[in-house]
Amino acid sequence: MASNTPKQEEQQQQPDPTKNTHSNPNTMRAWLYTKVGKSLASSLTLSTSARRPPTPVPADKLLVRVTYMSPNPADHKIPELGRVASVVATQSLTASPGMDYAGVVEEVGAKINKPSGSKSPSPNYKVGDAVFGHVQQTAFGTLGEYIQPYASGCAAIPASVSAADASTLGTAAQTAYQTLVPYVRPGAGDEVFINGGSGGVGTFAVQIAARALGCVVTTSCSTRNVELCTSLGASTVLDYTSTNVTEALRARGQVFRLVVDSIGSPADLYKAADDYLLPEGTYVQIGGDFSVAGLRSTASRAIVPSFLGGGKRSFKFIQMASRHDDLAQLAQWMQEGKIRAVIDGDIIPFEEAPTVFDKLKTKRTRGNLVVKVSD
Repeated sequence: MASNTPKQEEQQQQPDPTKNTHSNPNTMRAWLYTKVGKSLASSLTLSTSARRPPTPVPADKLLVRVTYMSPNPADHKIPELGRVASVVATQSLTASPGMDYAGVVEEVGAKINKPSGSKSPSPNYKVGDAVFGHVQQTAFGTLGEYIQPYASGCAAIPASVSAADASTLGTAAQTAYQTLVPYVRPGAGDEVFINGGSGGVGTFAVQIAARALGCVVTTSCSTRNVELCTSLGASTVLDYTSTNVTEALRARGQVFRLVVDSIGSPADLYKAADDYLLPEGTYVQIGGDFSVAGLRSTASRAIVPSFLGGGKRSFKFIQMASRHDDLAQLAQWMQEGKIRAVIDGDIIPFEEAPTVFDKLKTKRTRGNLVVKVSD
């Protein structure tokens, strides 16, 4: 049998500089930005020697090696607001984007797993646990190989759930959960309208409402996504390319207990809610346009009284807060098959990660995108 020459062996042993070898405990691979113009994607550079989060890990946090991440619109919208907004959000001149993840615990903070005396003690974790969750924007985002999430903001991945699927739950599913659970009566058959049922939040909102909470779901989407929304549990799907959504809802009368608006349009949707929302119903808006005009529109919905032309129904603008109990419930529902991740296309290699932000900006993503960060 022929053996390799010394030169061949040397070539085989050379590491790929774009792959993580974990040879330096102080560095990692990460996509970084410093100054962002109109496009985060074009402002990112791949570093193979980015600094890891500082050690020792803070007492109430974990050190997690990220295996998969799922991007969200806020990941690019805040950096694209300008340098000041980015520095305020991340507390750093240079940062890695990304808030949602699945990964493996590599270090546990000193206060974790110890009795706290509070009503909501920190969940228990150990090195090697598979976890998922959401981290606030910091210098160390989930497009870097290591992050330090709070233990209270993550949960264990059930054995039957893949890490790629779990990575989509942190923001999209948790936002859907928090816009639905406080406002409907589980098992009562409440009617819910979800404006935008095919996006990241929408695909989870349809499933949670229909399959986990027993609601009757009406949703809106484009023609190509009607079949998808139906498969997720929607009873009625309004194709906004051929249907006036506002008028279609008005024609139903005051039947809806809840509206979840993940789009922010059409402009008259909230004002018309008096005609299709129950008097005790709630209109919940999430996300929306970060432009001055978009923020002005959201503010007017929230503060303009009905006698000045505003809507009469209760209006809520939801800002998601990451909670262990919410994440654990979502993981359980995924394990039980009540909800599933809708992943748009193939899982994206780490080296191609910036492309996800351009795709998100098209607002045509079906479900969520997922990037593989490490093995």
